[in-house]
Amino acid sequence: MISDSRALALELHLRACPSVVCLGVRPNFADYPPQEAAMIREAGKVYYPSIFYADMFAAMGKPIFPSIHNYRFVQDKIKQTALFEILDVPRPRTRIFYGKRLQEKILSYFAFPFVAKIPRGSSLGRGVFLIRNPDDLDKYCSLTKTAYIQEYLPVDRDIRVVVIGDEVSHAYWRVAAEGEFRTNLACGAGIRTGKVPGGALRLARDTARKCGWNDVGIDICIYRDRFYVLEANMKYGKAGFAHAGIDYFSMMEDKIRNGRI
Repeated sequence: MISDSRALALELHLRACPSVVCLGVRPNFADYPPQEAAMIREAGKVYYPSIFYADMFAAMGKPIFPSIHNYRFVQDKIKQTALFEILDVPRPRTRIFYGKRLQEKILSYFAFPFVAKIPRGSSLGRGVFLIRNPDDLDKYCSLTKTAYIQEYLPVDRDIRVVVIGDEVSHAYWRVAAEGEFRTNLACGAGIRTGKVPGGALRLARDTARKCGWNDVGIDICIYRDRFYVLEANMKYGKAGFAHAGIDYFSMMEDKIRNGRI
C-alpha cells in the first residue's frame, strides 16, 4: 500500500522524487489495477496527468498540475501566438498563412530575412528556419501547408525564464553558436548564468500568469532595449538547472511539500 502522504503523478516526470509516486499513463483507465484506480479517484491533486487525462480531470473538477491551460497550448505555436495577440504580449511581428500561394502571401507581409517555423509539434530548434531568399522560402513551403512566419530580430542570445507555480524558478542566457541564429541548446547554444534583467523576469512571470501557464519555459529576447516574448515551452529542458547547480527534483519536492504547486 502506498503511503497517503506521497503525491500522486501519472507521467514519469517526477519519478526521481521519493515523495511522489508515478503510476504511468495507461491509455485505458480500466488497465489500472483497482488499487491504483482508487488512488487516482481519491487523490486531492494529480501531478502531470498527461495531455490525455488532463481534460478529464479538469472536467471532474479534480485539481491538477500543471494547469489544463499548459496542456491546451503545448507545442502549438499558432494558439500561443493568438493568445499573445489577444493579451497584447510584446512579441516579434508574427503571422500565420494558409492555403495555396503561400510564398506570394508571405512576401506581401514580410521582407527577407525572416523566421519560418513548423507551427505544431516542433521543438529543440527543429523546424525553425531563417529564410534569406526565395529558394529558402520554397524549401520551407514544401514542408508545410500552414506557414508560421515571424519577424527576424538579429540577436545572438535570448533568455530562458522558467516559471513554476507562480514564481520564477530559474533564468539563464542562451547564446547561439557561431554562425547559428537559433539559441536552442540542441543547436549548439551555450548557457550563461550572468545577471538576467528584471524586466525579462517580470515579463515572463506576467505572461505565464495571464496565459494560465504554471510550468513553462518562456523565451525572451532583448532588441533595441525592448523585451520580446519569442515563444513558450511547456516541455523545457533541465540543463539550465544542472548548469546552475540546482537539483531540479529536490526543488520540485520542496514546492509540492510547501503547497506552492
